Amino acid sequence: MEGPQIGSLDQARTGRFIQQLRKELGLTQRQLGEKLMISDKTVSKWECGSGLPEISLLMPLCRELGVNVNELLSGQRLSAADYQRKAEENIMSLMKEREENVKKIRLSVFTGVSTTATLIILVLLVGFYAGVMSLPVKLLVIGFACLQFGAGLYVTMSMDKEAGYFKCKACGETFKPTWRAYLWAPHTITRRWLRCPKCGRVTACRHVMSRGEPDGQER
Repeated sequence: MEGPQIGSLDQARTGRFIQQLRKELGLTQRQLGEKLMISDKTVSKWECGSGLPEISLLMPLCRELGVNVNELLSGQRLSAADYQRKAEENIMSLMKEREENVKKIRLSVFTGVSTTATLIILVLLVGFYAGVMSLPVKLLVIGFACLQFGAGLYVTMSMDKEAGYFKCKACGETFKPTWRAYLWAPHTITRRWLRCPKCGRVTACRHVMSRGEPDGQER
């Protein structure tokens, strides 16, 4: 069997392991979901490798499947000799995921600030040299400034959307929103009002860098 992906947890492998254990127990996705008080769609998402269980569900899920958290995240049953090594790998993977997401956020902030500054400078230049610039040149400079700003804004939003997760204030579910939901959501610096795919409520979802980040930490 292939090993875990370097630098991140192998969600697909964990998903296949959950599916294997569920079938060994003779449970349907709906039955497993009912035991955990979640929908069968959430179980399906895990088994398809589209996400990992949130931190509050790890222990209940492991109890139902008869494995420990380390085995679940590793996507396989572990011998005593492998347990410590896999535990260290999983911890390092989670730490590296958080570090990479923090870097993305910092880069998105830098890109947004530099893009806005460039737009302002170009507009000021057009105003300052308005008397010596021809109309076509003015339009060209303003058009370039708007194009550069639009491209920079798209890159900034892309990095912000993909860095980490948004955490539902009501149920604690961590998820990545769709582009449509992300763009239209009212927001502050650290929160966006998004609809949770698990509980269906619209709350001020906090931007977190990893699935297991405690509620007390702010970006």
